[in-house]
Amino acid sequence: SCELKFRPFRVNMSKLPYSVPFKRLKNFVNIRKLSTSKKRNYDIVVIGGGIVGVSTAREFLQRHKNFKMAILEKEHKLAVHQTGHNSGVIHAGIYYKPGSLKAKLCVEGHHLCYKYFDEKQIPYKKVGKLIVATNQVELERLKDLHERGLKNNVPGLELIEGKKIQQIEPHCKGLKALWSPHTGIVDFALVTDYYAKDFKHLGGDIHLNFQVNKFSEGADPDFPVVIHSQDGTMINAKYVLTCGGLYSDKLAELSGCSSNPKIVPFRGEYLLLDKSKCPMIKGNIYPVPDPNFPFLGVHFTPRMNGDVWLGPNAVLAFKREGYTFFDINLKELLESLTYSGFRKLAFKYAFSGLDELVRSLILPLQMKELQKFIPDITLKDIRRGPAGVRAQALDENGNLLDDFFFDMGDKGTLSKRVLHCRNAPSPGATSSLAIAKMIADKLENNFKIS
Repeated sequence: SCELKFRPFRVNMSKLPYSVPFKRLKNFVNIRKLSTSKKRNYDIVVIGGGIVGVSTAREFLQRHKNFKMAILEKEHKLAVHQTGHNSGVIHAGIYYKPGSLKAKLCVEGHHLCYKYFDEKQIPYKKVGKLIVATNQVELERLKDLHERGLKNNVPGLELIEGKKIQQIEPHCKGLKALWSPHTGIVDFALVTDYYAKDFKHLGGDIHLNFQVNKFSEGADPDFPVVIHSQDGTMINAKYVLTCGGLYSDKLAELSGCSSNPKIVPFRGEYLLLDKSKCPMIKGNIYPVPDPNFPFLGVHFTPRMNGDVWLGPNAVLAFKREGYTFFDINLKELLESLTYSGFRKLAFKYAFSGLDELVRSLILPLQMKELQKFIPDITLKDIRRGPAGVRAQALDENGNLLDDFFFDMGDKGTLSKRVLHCRNAPSPGATSSLAIAKMIADKLENNFKIS
């Protein structure tokens, strides 16, 4: 037996047929490498390392401890995109239609969150939230919000007058406000890391830098779904759940699903309050939402590190992961602009959308909105800050999907084995533990797992 030593591989020539030419040695090594990768077989694979995907993987493995499970994430760490760029607010469930799934999941998730944070000793603050009416039109809307919140069993919700507003927020002006004392703040990227630790402790695997670019049907009847990554790595699965956020529609298309509903990315740009003025803001200060505009409007959000974020606005992102005005992907931008659903949405909200874009470019206009609530803040007290991108699902008629949307397609083996969560609407982070229970139930029902 003779051995040839190559770097970085070591090959025993006695294991090779003598007819294999030397020039094919590299191909032989690659085949060995792929063969090894095919040994990674999993009962359930979750694609997407945001808070919804990780919490669901954790929940499912808690129920089925004998299952072999993995999470695949295309980035070098978890919670890089929507989860890592959100406001960090632990919502109480005020806004959502009573009896709706969003309302149920938010209120349940709110309670589960605090319980989990206490168990794991995750830092959070119950800073509360004021939803402030600054004119007569908003007073009627505030009453409706109050009724919604009471029907949704939001804890401690109270409608208060102007004087009490200033007892809670001394620098805030308003006619009336809704006070939600149990609204809080937390770092949801940190929370996702804790979910991931639980998942790994239960025996789950997490594969980072795994960018899925294809699904195919494999030869192994026990693990028939082959998941391909951009670098050529393959993983076999019995069943797959995708929670792809900004690329959820693209993942669905890979297994033969319709391109609709399509994800259109909207960037929310925040301003940062000067450190010297941050003590002026005690908790969350929100506007009364305008039912004629699909997004919430600018607000004041304290952060766990002591910063205060102001905003966000809502403008079309020029790239699905485009966090600045200069992040542009022409192909993705063209897809958004030519999509019939986006054109109809843009036409419907043309003036509001133009107003958002102008205020994005001209800081004094944003300042004017902020001064409705805190008159003492001036232009010198603010500067441009971070941004997030919202994965907004739109149908062909320009309707914003306001509820969860699941899809499996209807052709071939993959349609019976791959479940896509194509829309997980806000407040997904607050509701994550409750959403995980719902999706785990759906996996068990769809794939007949007991």
